[in-house]
Amino acid sequence: MTLDDLHAYLRTKPDSIEDFPFGPEPSVYKIEGKMFALVIPSQDGWRINLKCPPDEAIQLRDVFTSVIPGYHMNKRHWNTINFPGDVPEAELQRQIDVSFALVVKGLPKAARLRLETRYGREALYC
Repeated sequence: MTLDDLHAYLRTKPDSIEDFPFGPEPSVYKIEGKMFALVIPSQDGWRINLKCPPDEAIQLRDVFTSVIPGYHMNKRHWNTINFPGDVPEAELQRQIDVSFALVVKGLPKAARLRLETRYGREALYC
């Protein structure tokens, strides 16, 4: 997956907004003001931080060498995925979907209901 492909996929998430609070390079993707992905370009590729259930975060680190505890994040709830690496594109998309769904589930009830009414539950949760 190229960096352009990654950004295109992140933009498909309902009401996602790309923001640059840390300067011109790292892209932060948010839903209702809450971050679900942080994309950091590097000289040899890129990396992305994604939210993950704690048990699954550990399992992914055991399976994929390019998945490490979240860089500059809560290492229990966030993973960093380095690219190029050994995570297949479909698995990366699944992890993005999980991160997005976890953040949506953590939103206040009114915000969740507004999103569910606008997009349907199947578009928000995996």
